[in-house]
Formats: sequence, C-alpha cells, structure tokens
Amino acid sequence: MEKIPYLRIGVITTSHGVRGAVRVFPTTDPDRFDTLRRCFLDTGKEMLELDVVSCGHIKGLVILQFAQLTSIDDVMPYKGKELFVAREDAVPLEEGEYYIADLIGLQVVTDEGRTLGVMEDMMETGANDVYIVRAEDEKEILLPAIPDCIKNIDLDAGTMLVHILPGLLDI
Repeated sequence: MEKIPYLRIGVITTSHGVRGAVRVFPTTDPDRFDTLRRCFLDTGKEMLELDVVSCGHIKGLVILQFAQLTSIDDVMPYKGKELFVAREDAVPLEEGEYYIADLIGLQVVTDEGRTLGVMEDMMETGANDVYIVRAEDEKEILLPAIPDCIKNIDLDAGTMLVHILPGLLDI
C-alpha cells in the first residue's frame, strides 16, 4: 500500500480572538501540538504551509497562531478545514503502533479465513480504540483494538488479521 504524504492532526473550528489565532479540534494527541513548528492547511485547492508561532490549550481544543495568518479575516475562510503534518514531521511510532491513515483501506480478514470488509475509520473510547470495518453488505462492524482481537497488521499486503471474540458479531 502506498503511504499518504500527510497525516491529519486536527480541524479548525473557528477563530480565537482577532489576531488570526484559530481553535483546533485535535484528531491526534493534543500534546503533540506543543512541539509543532510547521503544518499544512488543506484549503480545498492546495496544501498551504503554515509556520506555528504559538500553541495553547483550552477546554479540549488547541489554540494555534500562525505566522502567515494575522487577522480574523485571514482565518475565517478556513473554518472547518483540516490541518495536516508531513509524514516526515510526524511523531515517531512505538513498536506495534500505526498511523490511522495507514490502516484505513486495509482488508480485514478473520483468522478463520473469512473476509469481514474494509477498515474505514477508528473511534476513541475510554478503554481502548475501536476499529470501524465496513462489510460488503454495508453494515458496520466494530472491533476493539486489543491484542486478543487484532492479531496482525500487514501494511505491505494491505491486510488486517483479526480474531472474532465470542459475541462480537451478535446483534
């Protein structure tokens, strides 16, 4: 599988003050922003490179100030737009960790050889992450991202091997 060059880190929710700062809903660890120096804004037409001047946190959101955006008028067109980092600037992963962007699109197969569907997204819960798999019949299958369930991820082959725990597919 080809790796995408950018990884999403958040979505601009609105402006913060009148000097061009933005409030960002983080889609990664909010502490990751504390060392962020450069990111990219998907304007819908281009990936605009932005230099981070300052970072703060308020009520679960991240407050960012960019060198290139200095007024409320500069940032309002970007409300709802996504922020990314270049893959080479991403936080390094530990053994057995994966970027969600790399997991999306994997074929999900059980250890009994049954194809479940395609990895579509991930949601965070209090206990563990949950992988959302879209079955061929368009049903959504939720798999806990725990070692008892997720047996192997092979990015090169584009597959995720899973073990279906008792009761997991019961409706």
